[in-house]
Amino acid sequence: MSARNVHTQPSEPGTLDGEDQRGETAGASPSNIDLPRLQRAVREMLFAVGEDPDREGLRETPGRVARMYAELFSGLHDEPREHLRKFFTEKYDEVVLVRDISFNSMCEHHLLPFMGQTHIGYIPNGRVIGLSKLARVVESVSRRPQVQERMTEEIANLLVSELDAKGVAVVVEATHTCMTIRGVRKPGSICVTSALKGLFRSNLSSRSEIMQLIYGDRR
Repeated sequence: MSARNVHTQPSEPGTLDGEDQRGETAGASPSNIDLPRLQRAVREMLFAVGEDPDREGLRETPGRVARMYAELFSGLHDEPREHLRKFFTEKYDEVVLVRDISFNSMCEHHLLPFMGQTHIGYIPNGRVIGLSKLARVVESVSRRPQVQERMTEEIANLLVSELDAKGVAVVVEATHTCMTIRGVRKPGSICVTSALKGLFRSNLSSRSEIMQLIYGDRR
């Protein structure tokens, strides 16, 4: 079972890709975000690096960046467990796996993006959820400043607590721009983290099965 979602939307003529005619980023959620304060901070940052925020090309940049951060950090004001509270009672006790759930997040150390794919598997204990809900959990948890290790563990713990699953496995693969475009500058490097709970942690055959399902046809 695989989730491979690609959504493209053409930009309006005369606009930056992904922005509407007012220069607003598509999907931005400015509620609970202090946009004026963010704009002032971006303007001050431009001054600090020796730029002129009043020149034509930068005049609207503070507003654009503020709306961008409202979108990228929207998960701070979202409750991911809400997506797991609608479930169905089913007598199914084999692995459910959704692979290749794409995500974008932000490293809290440098405020640079890291992005990649999440694989989520679980063994139901009488409760199953819609597959899209797993993708919504990833989206909610990823849109905040954090580290990949914590993101992986948080997703796994949410499934354990809300579904009472017999086993939960979460594997996250990501590229971190904080080590590809700065510092050590190693493009192509991938960070892989995993969180195994229940049977996937205690039972070797169950662990081998989920890893085979995730990676078996890629090796």
